[in-house]
Amino acid sequence: MKPFELKIVADENIPAVEQMFARFGSVTRVDGRSLSPEQLVDVDVLLVRSVTQVNQQLLANSPVKFVGSATIGTDHVDKNYLNSSNIQFASAPGCNADAVVEYDLSCIMQLLQQTNESLADKVVAIVGVGNVGSRLARRLQEIGVKQLILNDPPRAEHESGFSDLRCVLETADIIALHTPLIKEGPWPSEHLVASAELAMLKPGAILLNAGRGPAIKGDDLLAFLRKRQDVRTVLDVWEHEPAVDSELAAMVDIATPHIAGYSLEGKIRGTFMLKQALADFLQVSCDESLQQFLPDPAISSVQLTDQADVMAVINLLYDPYRDDRALRATLQSPDQRREFDMLRKNYPIRREFCSLAIGGSISDSHKSKFLQLGFSAQ
Repeated sequence: MKPFELKIVADENIPAVEQMFARFGSVTRVDGRSLSPEQLVDVDVLLVRSVTQVNQQLLANSPVKFVGSATIGTDHVDKNYLNSSNIQFASAPGCNADAVVEYDLSCIMQLLQQTNESLADKVVAIVGVGNVGSRLARRLQEIGVKQLILNDPPRAEHESGFSDLRCVLETADIIALHTPLIKEGPWPSEHLVASAELAMLKPGAILLNAGRGPAIKGDDLLAFLRKRQDVRTVLDVWEHEPAVDSELAAMVDIATPHIAGYSLEGKIRGTFMLKQALADFLQVSCDESLQQFLPDPAISSVQLTDQADVMAVINLLYDPYRDDRALRATLQSPDQRREFDMLRKNYPIRREFCSLAIGGSISDSHKSKFLQLGFSAQ
């Protein structure tokens, strides 16, 4: 396998692949969900997202020597098989973590604004303190949330500062789930939250899942919400996606099609991390920067006064109800599963908070609120 002559197959939804990988060879785009072994019989490099199951069945008769997943999670990849077959693997941990954090903040702040509540006054819990969870904790602390509860059993075995799940459920006003999908071992996350756990939630709690759909047992959540309409829910991931339970979605306050991490920065950063990993594997230099592949934002700066509303500025970049409306419009379709995928494939450009610079006749104290949320200073 020689650099610059490789045959590369890439999921059609991975951005900027041609720009970044043309130096390594020819790129062919494919539908990642329907990718078959026959499409890989003469392929050297495979680039996927989470919709592709990468295992022996897919790769056994291919010459693939490098697999890259432009995602944080890797539960769709049989890494043991890749290792035993001497196939190099790379993923993109943290590539879209800031986008997911900003999705969380946008959704939570939208719900709190509707009832005139302050995030700073809430007890917030994070279940799963990895790339996303740790960044969410840091951002919450920066914006003034004083009561933060962290739950991560694998880390708690070796580190202090973590609480058990019962404490989280009984104490927190807001709970954000960011666990990987783990089905076996001492700390499985599949159906981590089911009927018994839901019953522990405080009145008026907010439960958000932007990690893995099966972390919440969907049938149990539906039964719970029929009885406890005081609890507010945000679901970006679904137990059986791309199939979405329309009855459950109707009960959820904000329902979105697994797009929490779909910022342009996050997507392109994921591709860039795979490009760097392939260059390392091939032992060739890689001196380009991520900024070379990012276009100028449609809105690069705003001029504000002290009357500026935080949610109004956030909505310039991201309004979760846009995605909520788009998903709900598909739920009665006979082709709902395909439309779920199309919402993701054709997702509009969304920029991260850092792409927007804050200026104008705004006091330093008010401006600091925006900077703490992640916006840039002009």
